[in-house]
Amino acid sequence: MMRRRIALFGLVFTLAIFLPASAEIAPPQHTPGVPDDLNQFIPAQMQKWKVPGLAIAVVQNGQVIYSHGFGLRDVKANLPVTSKTIFAIGSISKSFNSLSMGILNDEGKLDWDKPVRQYLPEFQMHDPVASERMTLRDLISHRVGMAGHDLVWYSSDFSREDLVRRLRFLQSDHDFRSGYHYNNMLVMAAGYMVGKIAGGTWEDFVHQRIFEPLQMNSSNFSVLDSQKSSDFSEPYRKDEHAGAVSQIPFHPISTIGPAGSINSNVEDMARYAIFQLGKGKVGDRQLVSEANLTLNHTPQVPMPRGSPSKEIGFRSYAMGWVISSYRGHRLWWHNGGIDGFYALLSLLPDENFGVVILTNLLDEDPVPEVVAYHIYDHLLGLEPVDFAKRFEELETKQKAAEDEEHTKELSERKQNTHPSHELKDYVGRYENPGYGVITVQTDGNGFKATLNKLSFPLHYYHYDVFESPPDSTGAMDIGKLRFQTSMSGDIDSIAAPLEPAAPEIIFNRVTEKAQQQQK
Repeated sequence: MMRRRIALFGLVFTLAIFLPASAEIAPPQHTPGVPDDLNQFIPAQMQKWKVPGLAIAVVQNGQVIYSHGFGLRDVKANLPVTSKTIFAIGSISKSFNSLSMGILNDEGKLDWDKPVRQYLPEFQMHDPVASERMTLRDLISHRVGMAGHDLVWYSSDFSREDLVRRLRFLQSDHDFRSGYHYNNMLVMAAGYMVGKIAGGTWEDFVHQRIFEPLQMNSSNFSVLDSQKSSDFSEPYRKDEHAGAVSQIPFHPISTIGPAGSINSNVEDMARYAIFQLGKGKVGDRQLVSEANLTLNHTPQVPMPRGSPSKEIGFRSYAMGWVISSYRGHRLWWHNGGIDGFYALLSLLPDENFGVVILTNLLDEDPVPEVVAYHIYDHLLGLEPVDFAKRFEELETKQKAAEDEEHTKELSERKQNTHPSHELKDYVGRYENPGYGVITVQTDGNGFKATLNKLSFPLHYYHYDVFESPPDSTGAMDIGKLRFQTSMSGDIDSIAAPLEPAAPEIIFNRVTEKAQQQQK
C-alpha cells in the first residue's frame, strides 16, 4: 500500500534467530503445476531474507492445487503459520474496491466516466480542473498525477469523510491526468463513495457482496479484528543493526480502508484468485458482469520506468491491478505492504493459474516474487531464472545509492551554525489544513514533536533546520523541518518537504488566542 519508508512502528523485542519450519503436513511429493522442490525452496528463501512466516496457495482451473504454511506466525510463542493464518494483504484491497464499483455499475448506480462530484457533491481538489473533471475511473486507476500525501492518513485517525474534505488543501507538482502516480487517498475516496451510493459503508458492501458469496469467512477489515482470531500472524520488521527480526505493534489503518485495510488468509484469497480468473460468476450466481471484471483488468495508464527486467514486460495500471507479462505470458498482479506484512496476488490468466503469498515481514522482502516466478518457470516449462540473485544484486545497488546520497547530504550540511532563537521560541502548535497539526516541545538540546498521532524527535541540523533521524517513527521518515520567521522576527511557521511530488507543506503557528477559540 505506500512505500516511502513504509512500514514499521516501534520495536517490542529483538529476536536472534527464527525458524522457517514447515507448519503443515506436506502435500504429495509431486503436484502438477507445482515444482517438486517447493517445500525446500521456500524455507531456503525465507532463511536468506529473514522472513519469519509465510503462507501460500496455488490455484489452477478453478481448484486449489497447493496450500501450505511455513515458519512462524508468532516467533516468541513459537506458533506456526497454517493455511488459515490471517495476514494483512495491504493494497491488494484495492481490487476489492474496483470490483465493488463494477458491481454498482452493473446495477446502474455508478458510471465510470461521470464526474465524482455527481456522486459526492462535496468533492474538491486543490486543482479546480481536477475538481470538475475527475471521474470515478480516475479515482481507482492512479492516472490523475496527484501526489500521494500518505502522511495525512498514516499519521492520523481522521475520519474518511474528513480525509475527503482535506483533499482540497493538498497540492501537487503535476497537472491533472499528467500520468501515473500512486494515490491511496483517491482510492479511499472511491470506497467512501461506494458506501454512500450503497447506503452504508464500504466495508458493509464488500462483506455482503464479495466476502459472503465467495465464502471468505475469515477475512476482515481491521487488525483489531484479526487479533480476535485464534490463528493470526504478528507483524515483524528487520533490525539491520542486530541482523535479526523484531516484532512490532499493529497499526490500525481503518480510515484508508478501501486502499489497504483487508486482512485474510490463503484459503480465502485462493477463492478470490479463482473468481478473478473466471467470468464474474460464483457458482450459478453472476456476482459482477464479465464486461466489468474484464474492465478491472484493462490497462488505464502506463507505469513509469519501462520494463524492470527482460523477463517482465512493460507495466500498466488497470483498476486495482497491475497488468504486465512474464516471459511472454500475460500477468495480472498486485502486491500489498503495510506495517510488518507483505503480500502478493499474481495471476497468469491464459494458463488459468494463480499464486497468493502472504508474509509477516515488509522490509526488503522479495520472497513472494522469487517464489511466484519460480513456480511460473516450472509451469511454463522454461529454464529457471535466479531471481533471488537478481534481488540480492538490486539490494546491493540500492544500499550503495543510499550511502552515496547520505554522504552527499552530509557534505551539504553547514558547520558551526546555531538556531536563530532560543529553543523555547520554537515550541508550539503549527497547523496545515490538509495535514493537521505538528506540536513541538523541548527535549534536551532538541525537540520532541508529533504530527497528529505520529511522534518523533527533532535534532538540530543547521540554521533553523531540524531533522528527524531515519526510522525514528518506525514508519515513514519525516526528514527535515525548516522553521520560518515573520517580518517581526518571530517563529511563525514550519516548512516541511513531507511529499516529494508536491511543494513544501506549510504549517502555520497557532496562537494562544486561536487555541483558546478552538477549545
